[in-house]
Amino acid sequence: MSAQMQRMPRRDTTGEVRLRSELHRLGLRFRKHLRELPGTPDVVFTRTRIAVFFDGCFWHCCPDHGVLPKSNRAWWKEKLDGNVARDHRNDKALVELGWLPIRVWEHEDLHDAALTIRDIWQSRS
Repeated sequence: MSAQMQRMPRRDTTGEVRLRSELHRLGLRFRKHLRELPGTPDVVFTRTRIAVFFDGCFWHCCPDHGVLPKSNRAWWKEKLDGNVARDHRNDKALVELGWLPIRVWEHEDLHDAALTIRDIWQSRS
């Protein structure tokens, strides 16, 4: 892995922190980055078994905004396709364990996403 890739933030990104702030503002309490779960979800509601991932459009191949870089295209395609495959494996593993995985794209309105998560949380409480 290159030095530049190692410097990329993996947790507590600006968008992730803003989503957590919105959830907290709505009165929801949660755990962060629970390593015991597949994929180490960004936000975890343990009682209702909800695992929330905050996905960047580039790194997780957003259908609306995901683009391949022009240089070193084959390497990037393999890398990004691997990320998507890993996301699918983690979601499947979570479902098999009785959890509900929720994915929030970085381009989504975070207040609306938090409201949706709150509604799902209430329905599972």
